[in-house]
Amino acid sequence: MAKAAKTLYECQACGATSPKWLGRCGGCGGWNTLEEVRASGRSGAGSGAGISKGARPVALADIHLEDAPRMSTGIGELDRVLGGGVVRGAVTLLGGDPGIGKSTLLMQALAGMAGNGLQVLYVTGEESAMQVALRARRLKMRDDFEVLATTELDDALAALTSKPPALAVIDSIQTMRAAELESASGSVAQLREVAARLTEIAKQRDIALFLIGHVTKDGSLAGPKVLEHLVDTVLAFEGDPSHAYRIVRTTKNRFGAANEIGVFEMSRDGLREVPDASAHFIAERPERAAGSVVVPVAQGNRPLLVEVQALVAPALYGNARRVATGIDSTRLAVLLAVLQRRAGVQVLDQDVFASAAGGARVDEPAVDLALCAAVVSSLRDRALPNDLVVFGEVGLTGEVRAISRPGQRLAEAKKLGFKRAVLPKANVAQLADDERDLVELSPASDLDSALREIFG
Repeated sequence: MAKAAKTLYECQACGATSPKWLGRCGGCGGWNTLEEVRASGRSGAGSGAGISKGARPVALADIHLEDAPRMSTGIGELDRVLGGGVVRGAVTLLGGDPGIGKSTLLMQALAGMAGNGLQVLYVTGEESAMQVALRARRLKMRDDFEVLATTELDDALAALTSKPPALAVIDSIQTMRAAELESASGSVAQLREVAARLTEIAKQRDIALFLIGHVTKDGSLAGPKVLEHLVDTVLAFEGDPSHAYRIVRTTKNRFGAANEIGVFEMSRDGLREVPDASAHFIAERPERAAGSVVVPVAQGNRPLLVEVQALVAPALYGNARRVATGIDSTRLAVLLAVLQRRAGVQVLDQDVFASAAGGARVDEPAVDLALCAAVVSSLRDRALPNDLVVFGEVGLTGEVRAISRPGQRLAEAKKLGFKRAVLPKANVAQLADDERDLVELSPASDLDSALREIFG
């Protein structure tokens, strides 16, 4: 009599296993995430992750240091977030909401590289080859690259090894399935196995590989965290569907700086680059409007001007509400408490609504002082001068702390016609002589003095 295959219960969020079903995963704490899998069908994560066979240690001094050669995608904003272009053998994971433009962006990159005479391959498990061709013609892009419509990992690996392309796209990683595993496509075991084997081939054959990934309801990449650790670069495609602008943000990059962003605009012809993003984000800023403040933020090595807006209104329905869009709502609540306790601004009994205009998302401490200024401006119904920028971190004791790269922020403000800046006093000492002459500087050491500089 054949022995029954042993079964385990595997968490579909983190990959932890249990010999029996549990309502809550002991690894990540997720509820109802454990599913039954056959232990005999599991090949284990990274069964193909060992790339080098019989590798030997090498002295660090004997390693030749050479810059990784870059290949341009023909899309400047995408090259920027990748650190200057695509690196052969690098594996990049691109995640984003459905319909935001992930496939369109990478098809445009494939078309650009095919136009430079490079061999490229688009592997789709989401659509048929005809659907891909229809999209390419609708967007009027080059269609002289190869397409493989399959959900079988073996078919994709055969295409990558028989004629290795310079760049390949897998759309999407959740649809690919390894035949030797019994679990369904998109499960933790499948994701680990598929990603490990694709990464192995990319490293061995020097193929620049893009993996498109689905996201969960909270915006994080679906699948186990090991997927993000396995790849070289992780890109997040962000954007409000009601806005035309899209942002590609680097959250991990082994070949360049992290937290870089590229800005695109969705149009009838696909995604178009927005090289001067600051001008676009503040293009529709109203003149002499209370509650509007411009803040220079730093995204990687790129300074960017963003408009921060606040609206303060009496709380008519019980507890005061705090609503934030593109801004950390917890940070907003903290800053309101600091305003009342350290600067004497009675705001805790008011409804406060704050947002970063244009669909931008700002999450660095430099926005603190600008957010406080916007709240006070709306509360007092006093507009700030249109040529003023404000930036600085606000501490719990009301001090205004220095932030990084103040000179680059001031240079970006100067380029777009701003003439005055309220900034942390400690940052003034860090500026070079030529940076101090960019705009009129109004330093402040605490929140109270900063508000006096802003409102007089």
